[in-house]
Amino acid sequence: MNIKDLALEGCQLISLPHSIDERGHFVKTFNKELFANTELYEFDLQEEFYTISKKNVLRGLHFQNNPAAHSKVVSCIDGKVLDFCLDLRASSPSYKKHISMELDSETPQLLFLPKGIAHGFLTISKSATLLYKTDSVYSPENDSGILWSSIGLTLPNDDFIVSERDKAFISLSEFESDFI
Repeated sequence: MNIKDLALEGCQLISLPHSIDERGHFVKTFNKELFANTELYEFDLQEEFYTISKKNVLRGLHFQNNPAAHSKVVSCIDGKVLDFCLDLRASSPSYKKHISMELDSETPQLLFLPKGIAHGFLTISKSATLLYKTDSVYSPENDSGILWSSIGLTLPNDDFIVSERDKAFISLSEFESDFI
């Protein structure tokens, strides 16, 4: 298992143990002891859900405000996405910086995002399924987001399918953080 610290403080990309044979793939997605040197070791799973998105669907940048902020674990279990994350923690050295990376089902990985990181993605395959684990339950009244186009992302095209909700998010320049 390979653990990579990312450019946003506290974010980690964890390569999962897996094997491939003539039957297909076997991927171990959780083992408490394997995660002893990761942020996942203390992760208290409260909710799990997934999204299935068509090609060119852009989702995000999503997060939950305090007091319902949550850490999140994201994995791509089918297809391929360009994943992006934005640091909203005012005390972080990477505050208001973003990163992006490809996640795909052929490379079993977990992306750990601590509280105060906004998350989004663009589907670049025919479709993609992302699985999410969070350490708090979804809270509609604390649900929020940052307008994806306000953070300076470099994307492979501009022919996106974006929800009205995601189009209505505030820009990063309008955001005032209560994440410490």
